[in-house]
Amino acid sequence: MKPLVLIIDDDPKLNRLLTDYLADFGFQVHSAVTPGEGLKKLRREKPALVILDVMLPEMNGFDLCREIRRDSAVPIVMLTARGEPMDRIIGLEIGADDYLPKPFEPRELVARIQAVLRRAAGPSPGGSQTFGRLRLDTSQHKVWLDGTPLELTTQEFAALALLARHPGQVLDRDRILHELRGMDSDAFNRSVDITMSRLRQKLGDDPKAPAFIKTIWGAGYMFIGAE
Repeated sequence: MKPLVLIIDDDPKLNRLLTDYLADFGFQVHSAVTPGEGLKKLRREKPALVILDVMLPEMNGFDLCREIRRDSAVPIVMLTARGEPMDRIIGLEIGADDYLPKPFEPRELVARIQAVLRRAAGPSPGGSQTFGRLRLDTSQHKVWLDGTPLELTTQEFAALALLARHPGQVLDRDRILHELRGMDSDAFNRSVDITMSRLRQKLGDDPKAPAFIKTIWGAGYMFIGAE
């Protein structure tokens, strides 16, 4: 089946252009011009990825992203006419997987969508691993803590899976950022730290006494969960 992409943007012309363009690359595309319509289609149609504009009527894209993240880990690529680094950082902090300022080349958007979906699919099937209270299944793209499933974003899952594949090994930010590619490394030099902070919150991991992810100051991060 063709991956379904949901566009939430109040520009009908842009929606039509992207619908036609993405279709040429094998995507099925639905669109919505308001946050309310977008949420309804998201819950009804279960898209593989959401393209979300920041400047929307009724509710801005940041607030809508927060609303989506309450009960969904669907990959989100945010679009905005505002290219300020702080806007991009906010997008990362609230759970966006990638961020593309307008105007943009449609082919770049396709490349970013493809990269995010590859990360969402996870690495080649590797089965399930248990690290104390934590169980990670890369083939199903699922994580459980104390038997309770965790809702991780694509970025968060990719970061956790990467660290878990290299237990006891320090991975620097450049290495991690390369794995979480899809973002401009210069514009997103804080993206790794933001992703790790969000991941730790969901794992209930205290940075001062970590059970899973240890910060190696000046070097990077290391997975310390014991099998």
